[in-house]
Amino acid sequence: MTTSGPNDTRTLDDSSGLDDTRPLRRRRLLAGLVGIVAALAFLAVAELGALVLGGAGSPLVAVGSAVIDLAPAGAKDLMVALFGTGDKVALFVLMGVLMVVIAAGAGVLERRRPPFGALVFAVGGALSLLAVTTRSGSGMWDGLPSVLGVGAAIAVLRPLITRLRRWELVAATPTGRPGDPTHQAAIPTGRPGDPARPERRAFLVWTATTAALAVVVGTGARLGSAAMQRAAAVRRAVRLPAAATPAPAVPAGADLDVTGITPYVTPNADFYRIDTALRVPSIDPADWSLRIHGAVAHEVTITWDELLALPLEEHMATLSCVSNEVGGDLIGNALWLGYPIRDLLARAQPKAGADMVLSRSIDGFTAGTPLDVLQDTGTQAMLAVGMNGEPLPAEHGFPVRMVVPGLFGYVSATKWVTEMEVTRFADAQGYWTPRGWSERGPVKLESRIDTPANGSSVTVGDRVAIAGVAWQPHTGVKAVQVKVGGEDWQDAELADSVSADTWRQWVYRWTATSGDHEVRVRAVSTDGQVQTSVERPPAPNGATGWDAITLSAR
Repeated sequence: MTTSGPNDTRTLDDSSGLDDTRPLRRRRLLAGLVGIVAALAFLAVAELGALVLGGAGSPLVAVGSAVIDLAPAGAKDLMVALFGTGDKVALFVLMGVLMVVIAAGAGVLERRRPPFGALVFAVGGALSLLAVTTRSGSGMWDGLPSVLGVGAAIAVLRPLITRLRRWELVAATPTGRPGDPTHQAAIPTGRPGDPARPERRAFLVWTATTAALAVVVGTGARLGSAAMQRAAAVRRAVRLPAAATPAPAVPAGADLDVTGITPYVTPNADFYRIDTALRVPSIDPADWSLRIHGAVAHEVTITWDELLALPLEEHMATLSCVSNEVGGDLIGNALWLGYPIRDLLARAQPKAGADMVLSRSIDGFTAGTPLDVLQDTGTQAMLAVGMNGEPLPAEHGFPVRMVVPGLFGYVSATKWVTEMEVTRFADAQGYWTPRGWSERGPVKLESRIDTPANGSSVTVGDRVAIAGVAWQPHTGVKAVQVKVGGEDWQDAELADSVSADTWRQWVYRWTATSGDHEVRVRAVSTDGQVQTSVERPPAPNGATGWDAITLSAR
């Protein structure tokens, strides 16, 4: 249906019964904006509620964690391949985009077909409540922030949509009185005399004020998490005892004097982080304990104070993620302080037939580690409390984590560990095994070129330092070889190392010859194994192949 003025024609919005004095697109944008503001209110109130509960019950974290848990096999690999250690940030961004789209749609729906927009928020709240209450270790009050958030969203959505419709209704009548039979409508100008001006101002003020308040409250709640602040303060106050068995000193020849090569010891701030925790768990060491149970003769429980009272040991070890691509940087080497896991298992006395230890993090993550590896006197598997001379950083497992040289982290390096169940591979599975990854994950023999960068140009005749690192923790590397173009394999200079459990730096000094060259590297382990050239992806048990770069000499 249309109505004509002296110079225009307008369409009646049949869904609302209102004269369309603003373009339909503008009305939808405003309704969508209201939906987004309602979503901001949901997040702000829910995060504030989680703050009051000491950091528990955040629907944002719970839903994100549920997405990680329910993601199909290969999704984690794709996220890590695309975003590396920024995978969690990328996930939050994707969730944010999806939330904006859904919230905007709910606003439009609420304007056209109330109360279905509010119902969208109610369904979203129910899903977040389910995600929160099914997380490992959730308490009886953890669902409250989600409930409060939904209430806040609906309390914002419906009044703002009502104000928007009132603005439209007044704008559709020249006198500003609903039901005015005169139909000489005009698009509101906002100038004095415009009957819709007060309604317009009221809608915009309420919308802007609500959005600003939601952003301030939500941001403050996230930044002011009491649990995170308390955990940080507690960590700063921790004083670790000296090691009863110190690690050997790092040899002077462990770090080669080559610009661009990875340092032998990785600083804590640069150490890679790949795990399933969207929010770093906040644990007071005074409340921490580890329980060893299952197929054991004696159940063992050890507290933080009891652990620190034991004769701790230092050990340098290189850890790597199974998601690391050939030439990737999801690997690091650090000095760890802790207590041998084999000695704690000796107290528990595993029963015959057991072959696996299922470790569990406080956030519900699990890893299945071969029992014989943890009991091996030649494997320095430990419950670590320190990293590079300080308490574990929160994101690397404070207060206690597992460190097992020679195994990928997904089957061994449980952070924030609170439980070890002695069992069998036939009876239990770690977190990643049912998602398509192998149940056992020995680290592969690998090498990497750090410098020069791929695609670099050099001058003919220059002496070029081609350098990087090579590793096979627990086995060790005895040689590294480099091949430039069609030349034969050449032995690189190999740096010293503390033990076989760490990577080794290497350098090959090449005199540049004219042309474009492919440079490849391979390592040889101490047991004579030569790194394979067969290219395989990370799944299901680690990538293989030779790292390669191209150089141009002119």
